Parts: sequence; C-alpha cells; structure tokens
Amino acid sequence: MTTDTAGTAPHPAHSLPPGPADRSARPRPEPGPADDERLRRWRLVLGGDSTESTGCTLTGRDAAMDGALTALYGGGGRPGGRGGSNRSAGLGASAPSVARWLGDIRTYFPSSVVQVMQRDAIDRLGLSALLLEPEMLEAVEADVHLVGTLLSLNKVMPETTKETARAVVRKVVDDLEKRLATRTRATLTGALDRSARIDRPRHHDIDWGRTIRANLKNYLPEYGTVVPERLIGYGRAAQSVKKDVILCIDQSGSMAASVVYASVFGAVLASMRTLQTRLVVFDTAVVDLTDQLDDPVDVLFGTQLGGGTDINRALAHCQSKISRPADTVVVLISDLYEGGIRDEMLKRVAAMKASGVQFVTLLALSDEGAPAYDRDHAAALGALGAPAFACTPDLFPEVMAAAIEKRPLPVPDKETHQ
Repeated sequence: MTTDTAGTAPHPAHSLPPGPADRSARPRPEPGPADDERLRRWRLVLGGDSTESTGCTLTGRDAAMDGALTALYGGGGRPGGRGGSNRSAGLGASAPSVARWLGDIRTYFPSSVVQVMQRDAIDRLGLSALLLEPEMLEAVEADVHLVGTLLSLNKVMPETTKETARAVVRKVVDDLEKRLATRTRATLTGALDRSARIDRPRHHDIDWGRTIRANLKNYLPEYGTVVPERLIGYGRAAQSVKKDVILCIDQSGSMAASVVYASVFGAVLASMRTLQTRLVVFDTAVVDLTDQLDDPVDVLFGTQLGGGTDINRALAHCQSKISRPADTVVVLISDLYEGGIRDEMLKRVAAMKASGVQFVTLLALSDEGAPAYDRDHAAALGALGAPAFACTPDLFPEVMAAAIEKRPLPVPDKETHQ
C-alpha cells in the first residue's frame, strides 16, 4: 500500500512554472494588428532613427506625415529641434516649401493639430516674416493665435498683404461672434432685467428672497408666515441705457489672445442698446477705440501688440469717463505687470470701488489656462475686493452678468487670485 508523504513528487497539476530555459524554448507569438499599429505610432513619434529599433518602415501617407513632422521637429541645429535626432530637413526660408508644407499638414492632420504645428513653426523656426506674404496667409489655418501673430506684425506688413491679413482676421472674428454673441446677449439681457428692481412686480417677477427680508417685521408666529405688505421684484429693462461698461485691455505681447476675445466681446456689448460700452487699449500709451466698436476687425488693427505697460495711466483715462459710478462696470484685462506707479494704480481702483463702480480684474480672457502674472498686484487688488482671475471666453458672460447684478463673481479657481 502506498501513502502520500512530504517527499513525494508533486502532482502534474501543481507543477512549478517553467524556468528561463523553458520560456526561451517557447515559440514567440506572431505580432498582431495592434502591435503593428503601436510600432507605427512609435516610429512616427521617434523619427527616422527609430526605423531599425522599431522594425517599422513607413510608406505612402505615413511617410508623407513623417516628412511633415521632420520638417518642423527635426533637429538640424534649429531652435526647438528634438535632442539626439538626426531629423534635419527643416523648412528653410523658402516661401514655396513653406506653402507646400502648410498644405501637407492640413491634408494629414486635423484642424486642432494643424493650429498647434503652425504655432510651433512660427515660434521654433522663426517663420513670422513669411506670414507677410499673401500666399502664406492663404495657406494657413486661421485661429486666435495666428490673429495675434498678424497683429504683432501689423506695422511692418506690406500693403499687398494687409487685405489678405484682414480677410484671415475677419474669418476668425466672425467665427467667434457666431459662437459667443447669442449666449452673451441672452445672459446680459437677463441680468439687466433682474438688476431693474421694482416695488410692484408681476407674480412671476417677484424676488422672494428680497421680499421676505423686507417684510420680516410682519412675521406672524402663530401662523408661521410672513405677511408681504411690500413686494420686491424684477422689472423689465427698458430700451434706454441701463449700465455703462468700460473694457480696459492690456495690449502687451503676452495678452494677444485676450485682445482678440475682448474686441469681439466689446463689439457684442456695443450692439446692445441697454449698455453703453467703451473700449480702451493700452501699453505705455492709452488709445480709446470706442468709435470703432461696430467692427472688431478695425479694433484689432487699431491695436499695437508689444511694448511696456502703464496700468495706472489707463485707469486714469477710464476713471475720467465715468459719469454714473453706481451703474458702471470696469473690466481690466491685464497680467498686472505694472510699469507705471503701483500705489497710484491701487488708489484709483479703491476710489472707483468706493464710488460704487463694479471693478473686475481678468488676468487673461482666453482658453489657454492660468497665465503668468504679477502675484503681488493680484493680491493687492484682491484685498480691495477686486479678485484677479483668468477667465475663459465661455465664462465671460456669467462674469459680466454677476457684475451687472452686483453679486459675487463666479471666480473659477480661488487659488488663481491669491
């Protein structure tokens, strides 16, 4: 008779996994479609030097895509080239080759990627000068950042290019207006209606919170209710001007996207008869572009991106235009790097707020996230009750509505204005 003991051989079902020698003896599985796609993507990312290590050779459309990437991101001694890579085709300074490249990337990549690659080409390869040629502008994918670049080149742009440049800017501005105008008008019209308080409102216009607070003296404890002797509600804003809005925009080079968005919003606000809108741009000088607000393209070409910054001087101009403080909203759009008199700037903001002005500070009006800004000045403004924060274009109508109604601003990130 046999018995199991500790020394018996293990049952085959519980045998140990094979050792290294056993593994190497196993045949490797054939690579599948997923592996081929992964290698293809790595080959496109790493460039031509990776052909041997990835075992992937590109042909057809993939080879053309790789050529477009090589021209921009290849090393070749150019700024921004990939370290260690021998990609060196480059775009050179040839207008025909750049035009061909611009056409290629629009063929092989989606619009969002094309815009990124165009910005990289301008930044890395110094192609700004080529944008002064009409055929270049006709080939590029227009976006807010391209408009900013064109505005910075405005003063050196030849006459033969200006009409094409205006057409590019017009396309971007029209697209932004279609996206932003309807919601902005609807949001601000509602805010203006609600800001017009009346004492004899219709039932559906009653502001119950304010009505209850105004009638607390009429509380009847035995019934647990308040007798509303006085009703407070929202009026319907008449077509006369209800609020004054002053947009004060820093036109230093880093604020390019904000200038574009602010000009579009300025035109939308100016189209509302219940608002009186003024638009002021500044660097070390101050320019009032209010008379051009009916066409944001004219506004944009009236700006001069670059130069220093004198916020105090700009606010002094805005302050001189305020005639109804309690009905005025001032929106300062700036990174707050002040080149003027800091203490005077803060005193002006404090004086405007003390007079009843609603003061809003936006560090940026763009989709680019938190910008670089002067934190000391932002903290000082926050201490005055004017928190500084970055604002996306989609949030701007809500910010303006809150300012018009004199309620807390919808600050998206409280850490931004610390």
